[in-house]
Amino acid sequence: NRVALMKNKKTKSKETEKNIANFLFEVGMLAKTPRSGFHFLGTGKQSVAEHVSRTAFIGYTLAQLNGKVDTLKVLKMCLFHDISETRISDLNHIHQKYVERKEHSAIKDISDSVPFGKDIFDTLTEYEKRESPESIIVKDADTLEWILALKEEIDIGNTRAFDRIDFAIKKLKTPHAKVIAGTIMRTDSSDWWSPEDSVIRKKEYLKESKQ
Repeated sequence: NRVALMKNKKTKSKETEKNIANFLFEVGMLAKTPRSGFHFLGTGKQSVAEHVSRTAFIGYTLAQLNGKVDTLKVLKMCLFHDISETRISDLNHIHQKYVERKEHSAIKDISDSVPFGKDIFDTLTEYEKRESPESIIVKDADTLEWILALKEEIDIGNTRAFDRIDFAIKKLKTPHAKVIAGTIMRTDSSDWWSPEDSVIRKKEYLKESKQ
């Protein structure tokens, strides 16, 4: 009996390790999944992973500006907010008129596959309810990322992005997100490096040190 129990433990351990490996391969699909909203813009492209990455930076920024929310919780929500798209892809507003989006089922199945799945499921359940200040901040971070992406397309001449950006700005809830959106609209997306008077342009090149 003891030998059987030990074998059973080892089998379960291997299954758990395998499931974790599968999970890590699966999240790699986010880098290969395109954000479908760009299809209708005519310019630009972005993967879901790229979107998630900048959303996390925005979420961190909003959390720090707020000063009262749980920053770690915000970052976890940002990290996982689109994880279901490894299985259901990124469905834009046209797709969703014809295709049933089984996001909850995808989240449940992904969460059930790993030993830390309850943390993922609980994090996303809180996010979807939009009741906690952290979840509201993360939704604003998600929207601000789309606003930034649209502004980048506007700055290279895509006029189709104007209507979409106005709609996105109206969805923002938090004061800090609204202020940042206004500043984004007044800022060229290359201003962080391009102007002659920018800090980066003024910086001298490092001289090669002699050994």
